[in-house]
Amino acid sequence: MKLVILTGMSGAGKSTALKMMEDIGFYCVDNLPVPLLEKFIELSETSQEELQKFAIGIDIRNGKALSELHAVLELMDQNGQKPEILFLDAEDGVLVKRYKETRRNHPLSGGTRVETGIAAERERLTFLRLRADYIIDTSRLLTRELRAELDKIFVNQQDYKSLFITILSFGFKYGIPADSDLVFDVRFLPNPYYIDGLRAKSGNDKEIQEYVLQFEEAHIFLEKLTDMVDFLIPKYIVEGKNQLVISIGCTGGKHRSVTLANELYKRISNRNEYGLKIEHRDIDKDTLRK
Repeated sequence: MKLVILTGMSGAGKSTALKMMEDIGFYCVDNLPVPLLEKFIELSETSQEELQKFAIGIDIRNGKALSELHAVLELMDQNGQKPEILFLDAEDGVLVKRYKETRRNHPLSGGTRVETGIAAERERLTFLRLRADYIIDTSRLLTRELRAELDKIFVNQQDYKSLFITILSFGFKYGIPADSDLVFDVRFLPNPYYIDGLRAKSGNDKEIQEYVLQFEEAHIFLEKLTDMVDFLIPKYIVEGKNQLVISIGCTGGKHRSVTLANELYKRISNRNEYGLKIEHRDIDKDTLRK
């Protein structure tokens, strides 16, 4: 029998993930009271039905009983019933935004600010996050990308390191992305904006790619950046980092940064120890302003 406890921060997408788990063959139970967990497992093991995979949602809605889960998990470990723990997380700012958009109250906020409830919940869930086998940060994930991460873990049985990398191109004139972990400035390369016939195109177009990549400096930059990223990623994984945003910027975020972000994505996309996506934040902003 395979048992997964799905937990994490309120607003991080647990309900959506539980529906996805059901789609891939898990029998799902949401908000199971902690005192019933052992009984549920006992009944599942003795059931005559052909159910082999279970996903149980347990989170802050259990109230004070959540504190009992630590002892229950310890006992299960001793009995050889160790469940896998999937923890969904998101940045505090993202959680606040989601609550404001849905106009819902945080379970622990009461009459106080949402931020207060989030801080209290994060403290109460610390023991589960430390025990988690998988941590998925949904701050920047689309629904289909969350599904891909769950498929990677529970369908394809791939080794999962809980790190998701976003390669992000941007324009300095629109500001450095606030959630960047690593920022690289590629304005040292000639700007195709000043070349007739290239201004309206972007780094997703072949003409811009050929222009930017004709310079030896672009290839040297990519070699050094790829080498550094390959060096850093295992270190971040060991330290338990879940989200890494690598931002590459040029003046407007349309030509050079897009080209080099795409090239970096190609160079590291064959790795299977982390999730990976690419975004071009400012690629259409000049067009929109005209």
